[in-house]
Amino acid sequence: MTDRTLASNSGDWAKLGELIRGIRLGLLTTVDREGRFHTRPVQTLQLQADRTLWFFTDWNSAKADELHHDQRVSLGYADPGRNVYVAVSGSGRLLRDVQKAKELWSVEQLAYYPAGPDDERLALLCVVIERAEYWIAPGRASYLLAAAIAVATATPAAVIGENAKLG
Repeated sequence: MTDRTLASNSGDWAKLGELIRGIRLGLLTTVDREGRFHTRPVQTLQLQADRTLWFFTDWNSAKADELHHDQRVSLGYADPGRNVYVAVSGSGRLLRDVQKAKELWSVEQLAYYPAGPDDERLALLCVVIERAEYWIAPGRASYLLAAAIAVATATPAAVIGENAKLG
């Protein structure tokens, strides 16, 4: 496996973007007022080239309260069918921007915000990625081959597949 530690290669950031866009649904973790982690699913609406992720949320949600208290967030993305995993950490902030909401809008959002992009409850969650890591694992055959080599050489396998740390 290729292991790139704290890469700043634009190709690695581009790869991260492809992986996130291919998964779209992530698990967002914030910190509540008691310092405990609070995780919930979110739909990634956009990932900009400047490493900014965009989501919709409700101004009255626990997430909004937690972000007012502590802006640190992490996001996890997983696609076990393709053996792709992504972890992101950064800072989140909430804002009201009707124009940006219209840009990100899709009809399925009406289920949560029936007044559309102008809905008073609609907040934009902007997450700036500070650090990220991704793993792309090969199929089972690669692990079996690595296991055979490890047994034959008495040397444990290193990372199998591709791994990059960004930030």
